[in-house]
Amino acid sequence: MPDMNTVQTIELWPLGIYLLIALIIVAGMIGLSYVLGQRHTGRAMGEPYESGMVTTGAAHVRFDVKFYLIAMFFVIFDLEAVFIFAWAVAVREAGWAGYIEILVFIGVLVAALLYLWRLGALEWGTSARNKGMSERRNY
Repeated sequence: MPDMNTVQTIELWPLGIYLLIALIIVAGMIGLSYVLGQRHTGRAMGEPYESGMVTTGAAHVRFDVKFYLIAMFFVIFDLEAVFIFAWAVAVREAGWAGYIEILVFIGVLVAALLYLWRLGALEWGTSARNKGMSERRNY
């Protein structure tokens, strides 16, 4: 049995060899692409590639905020689906306490979804309620 006071050394040379081989492969690939690659300059060479078409106009397009809201809602609710899937994998180990916790979790999700729905954050067009409010403002 080894003495507890001795420090065990970890051999790191396999990791070093692995990193060296990875660097050699990456450098080789970059070097080969530089040596074998084509070098030409064209009219549209310095412009961004847009599906083979020459770009016209400005690249900055204004998007409606609704696009970003829907994207954020998707990410949030998709992340919650990951949590529910993780609970489903460990449902037997979680027991009744885990079941009650997931019910509370889903209840909070449903409440948030109902709040967003009532707020009108999920509507693309103008609703009747918003039309009525805008007509009242005009008077």
